[in-house]
Amino acid sequence: MPEPLPRTVHWVGTGLSTGRGLKVLTGTASRVVLWGRTAARARECLDRVGATGSAEARAFDRETLAREVSPGDVVVSMLPGTEHAGLLRLSLDRGAHFACSSYVSDEIRAGAERAAAAGLSVLTEAGLDPGIDHLFADLLVDKARKALGDTLRATASFTSYCGGVPAEPNEFRYRFSWAPRGVLTALRAPARYVEEGTERLAELPWEVTRSLRLGEEEFEVYPNRDSLPYVSRYGIPAEWHLEEFVRGTLRLDGWLSAWADVFAEVRSGDDDRITALARDLAARYPTTEADRDRVILAVALSVAREDGERWSGEYRLDLTGDPAESAMSRCVSVPLAFGAAEILAGALPPGLNQAAPDAAAASRWLDHLRENGIPISYHDNPHRRRDARGASSREEQRA
Repeated sequence: MPEPLPRTVHWVGTGLSTGRGLKVLTGTASRVVLWGRTAARARECLDRVGATGSAEARAFDRETLAREVSPGDVVVSMLPGTEHAGLLRLSLDRGAHFACSSYVSDEIRAGAERAAAAGLSVLTEAGLDPGIDHLFADLLVDKARKALGDTLRATASFTSYCGGVPAEPNEFRYRFSWAPRGVLTALRAPARYVEEGTERLAELPWEVTRSLRLGEEEFEVYPNRDSLPYVSRYGIPAEWHLEEFVRGTLRLDGWLSAWADVFAEVRSGDDDRITALARDLAARYPTTEADRDRVILAVALSVAREDGERWSGEYRLDLTGDPAESAMSRCVSVPLAFGAAEILAGALPPGLNQAAPDAAAASRWLDHLRENGIPISYHDNPHRRRDARGASSREEQRA
């Protein structure tokens, strides 16, 4: 184990995504402080993740945190995304680095420019999705470029699907691993992606749900957010014509039918009605102590050169939670904690970082994930099939 690094990591937030990564971090950083809504809640969280005695517990307020943060420290935000920009400003004012697992916002991007000028690192998209999916993509593109080169014309297909689902399927075909209001809001966000060589925009992403087979199981998938900025982020060569490029969400088979009434409300409801629906769903489908979640992530790339040479590869992650820890909390907290340790070690450049900076670093991150209970498999020739029902669903939705 490396020698502890002489700076403090301030982990802000004790919610469901704070898992064993916090405990792992205590073995790397010389000092870890967990900030919760109250000191008691922070202590409960430390006990839950097995870090009692290894980290300090504090009651969070911005003024107290600002007094304790020193130059060179790392502030990790596990608060809702709306709070990240404020914590980033606090970090920069105190000469500290910043890390979170969320997508980059305009405010975070602007703050990262200020951080770069000050020699400080801002780590984002370092959880599960976004996060581990970026690591898989970086490695796949690197393998394909090494196998086929990147100066000859080729056709490429890239897909990345991730989902948190119930380990034991229920009639609703879903388990809320985050706030129901957030889940419903995400369904109303348009998705931009590439299909059949054409850029597409799905105003209501579930309307283009299709089937996907992984191994012996059938799932349903649909695009999520804006995939296109990641073409350059992943280093896709300009000579590769993208027949398909999708980052999306994975659900259990049967989800589209089970959620028909929900979609009708989301399509026609105003914000007040969506809020009421979220409360109703939380009451009708509560998460209990006996429930176990399952996280599935599948990222695949296939490339065919004009001269007939082909390459394909796929990374998969499939993890079920246990009584001590949910799969989601492990998959979010472990990569984020490793990213914080990378900042302490000087391994991340100043300015904006979206997970690992390159394929070599991504490989190092994956080694760490495997060592800390995240199962990852690699397949040279993935067997993936979209069945006729998926195509039919897509055509019915478009009709």
